[in-house]
Amino acid sequence: MKKRRQKCNEKFESDAEEVWRVGKLAKLAGVSIRTLHHYDAEGLLKPSARSEGDYRLYNRSDLLRLQQILFYRELDLPLNEIRAILDSPGFDLASSLNEHRKNLETRQQRTLQLIATIDRTLASLNTKEIIMQDHEYYKGFLDRETAEKYDREARERYGSAKVDESWQNIRKMGKDGFQKHLKDGEAINSKLASLMQLSPETPEVQAVIAEHHAFIGGFYEVTPEIYAGLAEMYVSDARFRSYYEKVAPGLAEFLNAGMRAFLKQRNEK
Repeated sequence: MKKRRQKCNEKFESDAEEVWRVGKLAKLAGVSIRTLHHYDAEGLLKPSARSEGDYRLYNRSDLLRLQQILFYRELDLPLNEIRAILDSPGFDLASSLNEHRKNLETRQQRTLQLIATIDRTLASLNTKEIIMQDHEYYKGFLDRETAEKYDREARERYGSAKVDESWQNIRKMGKDGFQKHLKDGEAINSKLASLMQLSPETPEVQAVIAEHHAFIGGFYEVTPEIYAGLAEMYVSDARFRSYYEKVAPGLAEFLNAGMRAFLKQRNEK
């Protein structure tokens, strides 16, 4: 192993190729060092070499591979599928980039629709003159049939009263309050991602889980049964798991464990 590493280092030096350590690459790509370590462990993005001090060293080819990984993550593909695509014998970088471009052009139109939906929703929060139908809240995200399916799922899972309560509370927040509440939720996710090296039962993690519980409570009353159901949904429902995995690999499972520990500790008091 040592000889192999030395050979890799000599090749890097002889080629006079620019290399990036893990911290620099993480900053460059806008991902966490933890994410790059995870990609390495999963065999998705292994550094082309390591320094004598055992630092990961990435070259230009590694940067291009990471770009592909991030493009495919935008499509919500799981890591094992991305690895299979990139490692397949017929993979072609130029063809893949052209395909990504087509997908982005399609998304461009959807993004414009989403912006329009946001503007209309914010306007409806501040005036009774703009009445939005339930399906309009999802315009741009998905087709009407799927939107109605999501609404039915929520009503079947929590009851119509709970869903209506959630919409009422959103309207009461007003434009600024609603935006702040969403930002608070994103901040909570970031805090949890930064604590993933700790056990979910630790006071530090549980303090943030308590914030998460309060955040959910901003939409509707959170009973222990509902919170337990949410914890399970975050890992069993691909839509929710994908959302949290984009924040940090493994976050869905970590949040699930933290929520279950939160409920257990409350039950023991």
